[in-house]
Amino acid sequence: MPSFRNGDVEIAFLDEGEGDPVLLIHGFASTKEVNWVATGWVSSLTRAGRRVIAMDDRGHGASAKLYDPAAYSTALMAGDAHALLAHLGISRADVMGYSMGARIAAFLASAHPESVRSLVIAGLGIRLVDGVGLPESIAEALEAPSLDDVTDRQGRTFRRFADQTKSDLRALAACIRGSRQVMPESEARALSVPTLIAVGTRDDVAGSAAELAEIIPGSRVLDIEGRDHMLAVGDRTYKAGVLAFLSERP
Repeated sequence: MPSFRNGDVEIAFLDEGEGDPVLLIHGFASTKEVNWVATGWVSSLTRAGRRVIAMDDRGHGASAKLYDPAAYSTALMAGDAHALLAHLGISRADVMGYSMGARIAAFLASAHPESVRSLVIAGLGIRLVDGVGLPESIAEALEAPSLDDVTDRQGRTFRRFADQTKSDLRALAACIRGSRQVMPESEARALSVPTLIAVGTRDDVAGSAAELAEIIPGSRVLDIEGRDHMLAVGDRTYKAGVLAFLSERP
């Protein structure tokens, strides 16, 4: 598994296929394999003639595990993404993130618009600028002795998911406490790259895609019909919509 160091933080990544590069940034408690490989995204994009780069966010997968919440600010994680592109000699890429990864991708596009050819914000709507989506109570669920000790519904969902992915629960708890930054509306209004906002119609975490589209100039909405926050990730409508969006910039 290839990796590189951004300062003192080691970041694992995969790099497959040839063609125009697409950077994929996974969601909270997931990994590049769970979010993008197992769901068929990497194979779909490489078949479409794309070079796919997918990273493990710090604290996740094979990347470094950190236990200070301050190490997980969204700006720092966007810096990891930008450093990965620089490490690979990629000056400009299409970027797609899911949930927390979408927040990271949006911060990347805001800080380094010259590096982002287009942006897909998936699993995240208005809560990019108005609330962070996932409550801090999820950290408490991750720190509970076991799943049986968690009574909060959303907490149980993420604890079960973290257990399934064999994640470092302490690192994830620090991550959710440290990555709760919203993007100021003025910065969202200043986003200048082509943007697609893809959210499941049953997603109760992301917030409204349409409301976010009213803020980001020229953005468009892709409704993932009948899907909630967890099930939207591998949806065929989502894939088809993103592939069509990317094909507009050959």
